[in-house]
Amino acid sequence: MKYDILLCGVGGQGVLSIAAVIAQGAVMEGLQVKQSEVHGMAQRGGAVQAHLRISSSTIHSDLIPKGAASMILSMEPLESLRYLPYLSKDGVLLSAKEPVLNIPNYPDLESVLTVIQQYPHHRIIPALEIARKIGSPRSSNMVLVGAASKFLPLSPETLKKVIEGLFHQKGDGVVHSNLSAFEAGRRDA
Repeated sequence: MKYDILLCGVGGQGVLSIAAVIAQGAVMEGLQVKQSEVHGMAQRGGAVQAHLRISSSTIHSDLIPKGAASMILSMEPLESLRYLPYLSKDGVLLSAKEPVLNIPNYPDLESVLTVIQQYPHHRIIPALEIARKIGSPRSSNMVLVGAASKFLPLSPETLKKVIEGLFHQKGDGVVHSNLSAFEAGRRDA
């Protein structure tokens, strides 16, 4: 088994937290993991991406070759388009619906979403909207982890254990809101 995920978004959205949850879940299930992070600008709003490779056998490189990603998981729709050359022909393109208007000439959102919708295995998740509905707008990244869990080769229960452990020090309320976000994302996917 091999599953390669290219995660992307902009600084401050929690892209690296998503990578940590999935990577820790894979380790808990006895899988091999390699991860490479590229932080764009060193401030909120800069491009951020991470290559995350999961396998039942040895992984020789931490970078995903073009055309080989099993999934592009994006916190921001325009950022997902930047990495389309990495997606395999059967890969899943999963993106949050809400844009981060961090550039002056951000294209029309509907045209960006139309490009995403042209891929046969796409999901556009209103992650921020879902997070707001459950009363936790800062947990939109866990909404996307929940949506992605429908396609990942990992048990949802394992991912929930990782979320509990990751947020435990922040208190039961934070753990509960992130687990609720995960479940809401699973339902939406």
